[in-house]
Amino acid sequence: MADKKQGIDQVLIRDLANILNETDLTEIEIEQDDLRIRVSRAGTPQYVSAPVPVAAAPVAVAAAPVAAVRDNKNAVTAPMVGTAYLSPAPGARPFVEVGSNVQEGQTILIIEAMKTMNQIPAPRSGKVTEILVADAAPVEYGEPMIVIE
Repeated sequence: MADKKQGIDQVLIRDLANILNETDLTEIEIEQDDLRIRVSRAGTPQYVSAPVPVAAAPVAVAAAPVAAVRDNKNAVTAPMVGTAYLSPAPGARPFVEVGSNVQEGQTILIIEAMKTMNQIPAPRSGKVTEILVADAAPVEYGEPMIVIE
C-alpha cells in the first residue's frame, strides 16, 4: 500500500483542492481504477487502494445504465457528494418524473450535503428521459443523475 501512495499525483490533489475553493464545496471525491481520492475541508485527504465493494443488488442493477450514460452530454451530474432526494419532503410528489418537461433553472432534485439541502436546477430546458438515482440514495461528485433531452 505504501508503494501506491508514492505514485499519487500531487498536482491532481492540488487541482481538486482548487475546485473546492472555486466552487465553495466542502468535499470532492474521485475514483480512478483502484484508487479513490477524497479532498475535504473538514479533514485530510483519504487514500484507498482497494477496489470499492458493490453494495446491495439495487445498486448493482443501477450501475449498468449509469456506465452507459456517463458519457451522455445530456446527463445532469452531481455537483457534490451527498444524498439525493427526488422530492421536497418524504411522501411528496417528486420534482420531476420520466417524461416531465423541465425549464432551465427548475429544481429537479435536492442533494443533502453536510446537513444542508442544496437544490439542483436543470441546466437546460427539455424532457426528462431517465432518472438514474433512487430517492435517498448517495451520490458522488460527477455521477450522472438525470438525463434531460
